[in-house]
Amino acid sequence: MAKDGTNRGGARAGAGRKKKALADKISEGKTAKVTVLPTANLQGMEMPAPKEYLKAPQKNGQENYAVEIYEKTWNWLNQKGCAELVSPELIEHYAMTVSRWIQCQDAISNYGFLAKHPTTGAAIVSPYVNISLQYMKQANQLWYQIYQVVKENCSEGYSGANPQDDVMERLLRTRMGK
Repeated sequence: MAKDGTNRGGARAGAGRKKKALADKISEGKTAKVTVLPTANLQGMEMPAPKEYLKAPQKNGQENYAVEIYEKTWNWLNQKGCAELVSPELIEHYAMTVSRWIQCQDAISNYGFLAKHPTTGAAIVSPYVNISLQYMKQANQLWYQIYQVVKENCSEGYSGANPQDDVMERLLRTRMGK
């Protein structure tokens, strides 16, 4: 401990060699620690019902995609065998954040990139642009947390189509009014 009372030194968080994913270890022919639960009491896990706030209608009258994103993400996790490893709250936060990002993108399409400053009347960047960027960063951060669980615990290949790939397609469909 330093004179000013702060702890210094030691290993930095995140320092060192990164862990390899389970599927990568298996493909290299190495043994991997896999915790196998007793099979006598295993039953299929039902998808937890989405919370009511995911179903709340948007103020502008457009469809809220949070429930659809939640279900699609949970089904993908269940298909990969990792649904019970990711908390439903994390999936809910991801679904709502992506839904809000889509809403901001739609507002940018409707209102444009520029707005009028409230006091000077000069052209400024639309606030929806900054809000959209923040939602996009948050959605990516949440997705990385979900995907990391799949990457570390899925014994088969974890690449390919996933719910994150469908986000742009959903955004384009909302613009076309479908």
